[in-house]
Amino acid sequence: MELFFLALLILIMASALASGFPVAFALPGSAILTIGAAAAAGYLFAGNASEYFTQDGPIQWLSAGVTNFRGVYWEVERDTLIAIPLFVFMGIMLQRSKIAEDLLVTMAQLFGPIPGGLGISVVFVGALLAATTGIVGATVVAMGLISLPAMLRNNYSKALATGTIAASGTLGQIIPPSIVLIILADQLASASDQASTARKAAYKLATGEFSMPSELDVVSTSAGDMFLGAFIPGILLVGLYMVFILVVAIIRPKLAPAVHYEGKYDARFAINVVLSLVPPLALIVAVLGSILLGIATVNQAGAIGAVGATIMAGYRLKEGEKGAYIPAILAILSLIVIFVLLAYFDLNIKSMDTRDDYIGVSLALVAVAVFLFAVLWSGWRTIKIGDTLKGVMIDTAKTTSMVFIILLGAAMLTAAFRAFGGEELVREFLTGLPGGFWAQFFVVMAVIFVLGFFLDFIEIAVVVVPIVAPILLADPGANVTAVWLGVMIGLNIQTSFLTPPFGFALFYLRGVAPPIVKTLHMYKGVVAFIGLQLVALVIVAFLPSLVNYLPNRVYLTSETAPPPLNPRLQACIEQNLFTYYDEEGDSLRASIAAARNLDIGALTKDDQSDLNAALEKASEIFERVAAVRAAQSAIDAYLPDYKDLHLSVRAAQADIIKIKDELSDLNQTLTRISRAEEPNTKRIERIKSRIAELEAMSDTALASIPDTWEEKHAAYVKLANEHKKQLNLYRRTSDGSYEAVAAIKIKIDQTDALVALADDMTALENLLASSSSEEAQDRLKELESRLNEIDGTSDIKSQLSKARRELRKEGTDQQEVAEQLAAALQAYDGEVAWRQKAQGALLSGLSAYEGAIKHNLGLRQQRRLPDDIALDVAACRSHHNDVSLSF
Repeated sequence: MELFFLALLILIMASALASGFPVAFALPGSAILTIGAAAAAGYLFAGNASEYFTQDGPIQWLSAGVTNFRGVYWEVERDTLIAIPLFVFMGIMLQRSKIAEDLLVTMAQLFGPIPGGLGISVVFVGALLAATTGIVGATVVAMGLISLPAMLRNNYSKALATGTIAASGTLGQIIPPSIVLIILADQLASASDQASTARKAAYKLATGEFSMPSELDVVSTSAGDMFLGAFIPGILLVGLYMVFILVVAIIRPKLAPAVHYEGKYDARFAINVVLSLVPPLALIVAVLGSILLGIATVNQAGAIGAVGATIMAGYRLKEGEKGAYIPAILAILSLIVIFVLLAYFDLNIKSMDTRDDYIGVSLALVAVAVFLFAVLWSGWRTIKIGDTLKGVMIDTAKTTSMVFIILLGAAMLTAAFRAFGGEELVREFLTGLPGGFWAQFFVVMAVIFVLGFFLDFIEIAVVVVPIVAPILLADPGANVTAVWLGVMIGLNIQTSFLTPPFGFALFYLRGVAPPIVKTLHMYKGVVAFIGLQLVALVIVAFLPSLVNYLPNRVYLTSETAPPPLNPRLQACIEQNLFTYYDEEGDSLRASIAAARNLDIGALTKDDQSDLNAALEKASEIFERVAAVRAAQSAIDAYLPDYKDLHLSVRAAQADIIKIKDELSDLNQTLTRISRAEEPNTKRIERIKSRIAELEAMSDTALASIPDTWEEKHAAYVKLANEHKKQLNLYRRTSDGSYEAVAAIKIKIDQTDALVALADDMTALENLLASSSSEEAQDRLKELESRLNEIDGTSDIKSQLSKARRELRKEGTDQQEVAEQLAAALQAYDGEVAWRQKAQGALLSGLSAYEGAIKHNLGLRQQRRLPDDIALDVAACRSHHNDVSLSF
């Protein structure tokens, strides 16, 4: 019966949407009606309202959607969706203030004389509008009203003109900052958590270990990562569109003739181009650049965009009038002043100490006040001129409210879908497909493509993605990143928006196109662009680095980059270093040999021993690398006969576990029904029949596991453990070859800092005679604190600490204190003596050796990766890697 109500849920939802019923009410309404019908049927026919639910009852499932929605979006740290109204405001403000129209007209005049130039300018402006608006309907309508008449007037093919406009209008789906990407990031973050839980459970079942290594976990995403990931695919798509139009114009000039500008390309035209093009581009660079460089979060970037759009609208609405640009000029000048002040002053108000600090902060406050005045002035213009701000705010509120209402409705629909076992049904269907991840992925993408004919991107993102994304992300064989999956879904939705006969972009364009343009023209026009989008989809599918590289690059080169010791980075770091050892091994050996010839007689015996041990380990590194490679080669040689067996057995074991879980539930249900006063005989028979069927399936799955499995699996585990052992030996050897070198170098480098304490240390001889007990304790404590900043002074600090503790006693032994102070002074003199000697005889050679091994043998000990290695690691991590053998 659960399947019946699941089908009823889908039927009610589809009927409501097909009839034109508002999506915001169709989604929760279908959930409420279906849950109510299931509860009523259970109460009437089985005497239990919870009978036809997979678990729990109608009250729990009715409240589950709202509870989950509140639990997710009311968390302080879950603020991704705040960016939506900010970006919507930015886009609508730019459109209502005619800045988008100016941009298109200017670009058409600039590119018009080249073949297909007008079409290329439409694509270019469409990309810019996508980067400011992110709303398909608004962009298509705006482009249709502005550019379609111009293209028809200049004898462009109706099919090519409409296809270009419709395709360019959908770029807002994939080019950041996009609302689609924000919502997908939000949904995929939750999906990643679920996929991570599933992977950990699978790892525990496969290995028996409770803690899964972090490098095997699912890589999640954020709105910033989605923006970075979609940037290159978006540019790729724009490039494909432009090249296609140019090729068509060259091959068949009549379809896209050149449009010659009637005016002159003079200084006035150049100024017009600059005023039309530079401000929108500057705004896009400010918004996206602040995210790319890690300066601002997505929400902060949205605020930058909203304020920038308001300033731009302020001068555009007053175009041609005196003083139109004064607020914008004030804003620009104040920002320049702030950036200059940041370069020369510390503007942290809490840390103001010097006169310069007060001057810098005061000037910054003045600049901020001027900037706020410019923003308020521009805002006042948008209020007074054409009531622009009111219209923008109303449209922003409508769009934002629609998004959140749909999110709430989708949460309720998803809860109902899970109540009747829909999520488990989808999981079983996908995981049961032959062909593994790519078969599952193809089916999911095909479903999303078809749904794009009927549903808006928001409904697809919040209804479909939470159900299928955890399944796809949990697959260890493909091990895809959430950002790659999100970009692929975004590209797919964009493609479906163009596809006849239901593509949304076609409907939007049909509404503003003149009667001379037939629907068939639009259908013909988008075919080529659909093909281009499918080409882009295939390219991104097989080149995941196009998506993953930028997020990895920004992450690994930022100030908050993880240290090289991070487990997720080890495989790629070792790949880079092993290549370095192959290419620069002779140079490294020469550096080690030179270090062995250094005169280390000035060092303490312990430091000499540590340095010699470090040099021995450095010499061993090439043997360790060879051992790691040999262990990996043994695994590679074993895999052809083992991998397929491993995957098939794990699939069979997973089936057995599912069957056992279902058998357990059925047996509990059978026990409960059998103990009832009036047992339902027919249902008991159905359950017993299902139990027998499941037991037979379990026996079949168990029989499919070969007798040789345990032996072959044990052999693989032995090889894997040997590889892990060799990796650990390599890492310990590498770390040990650098740690002592760095520690000794730091000690010698701090010689001058230690010598600077000479007067304070000498004063210890007269400390008891010149100070009271309390004063002596304070001076000793201060001296210990200063010594804490210098490495290798533990012996000195130990004697000082003993003296201070003795001074705290009531019956202080003055003689013992004096002996401890003398011992501290003696230890200090000895420490200074060997350090000064080493500073002259050893420091230069030791520094050269430390520099030679710092970013190879000592790389794991650094605070962060150097930029060149970080870029290599980013490129390495941009590819998907199969980790299925670990499960």
